[in-house]
Amino acid sequence: MSAPILAVTFDLWDTIVHDDSDEPKRAARGLLSKKAQRRRLVFEALEAIEPVEEAAVTLAYNTADAAFNFVWHDQHVTWKIAERLQVILKGLGRTLPQDVFDRVVADHQSMEVDIEPNMIDGCAQALAELSSRYALAIVSDAIVTPGFRLRELLEKHGVKQFFRGFAFSDEVGHSKPHRDMFAAAAQQLGVDIPQMIHIGDRDHNDIQGPHKLGMKAVLFTATRDVDKNNTTADAICERYADLPGIIDRLARERH
Repeated sequence: MSAPILAVTFDLWDTIVHDDSDEPKRAARGLLSKKAQRRRLVFEALEAIEPVEEAAVTLAYNTADAAFNFVWHDQHVTWKIAERLQVILKGLGRTLPQDVFDRVVADHQSMEVDIEPNMIDGCAQALAELSSRYALAIVSDAIVTPGFRLRELLEKHGVKQFFRGFAFSDEVGHSKPHRDMFAAAAQQLGVDIPQMIHIGDRDHNDIQGPHKLGMKAVLFTATRDVDKNNTTADAICERYADLPGIIDRLARERH
């Protein structure tokens, strides 16, 4: 008999919240996009101390982003935003006073919490139902916003209470699909890795990764369906109303 399903883990971006759904909110307030604002934060901090070309800051930031993406995707490591900003400054041959640097870091970290992306329709109801039968945890990469601020985001949306565990890549030290991410969640929930089902929107990270660890995995396509026609997922879920039934079915199949 296979291990019974006792827990469900969730990706966050495009699974709990709709990634970049905060951009229209920013535009309505006359604010720059997140990408542009992040570069502007570094430029303004440096410019206030000594003149710098904004184009040079943008190039250094783009270069650091490219390096981050390589390490994140291929080596399964997520640099913290402070580390990424240090790479940018080193590329420019500049430094910032510690208090100024800390402020730039904090402004990066809070951007997606101060103006939050929308939670996906039906999420809260599905989490409430599933949490009555399974232990729930978040297993998510922290690309810019760190884990401690993502907890605040979940709190703002009123769903943090449903999760007993949190595995964020900046805290674990690796990013999905590295085993350590799922092992951290399993340890917090008091279950074995194969006793968990993972839900997420990316086939490489959220389906293939869990499968290699003996887990079941569901591809969630409510906001991002790029991988829908090329996935080995045990099920595809298009809306949260269907998710509890899908989880229960997969759990029964284990018995």
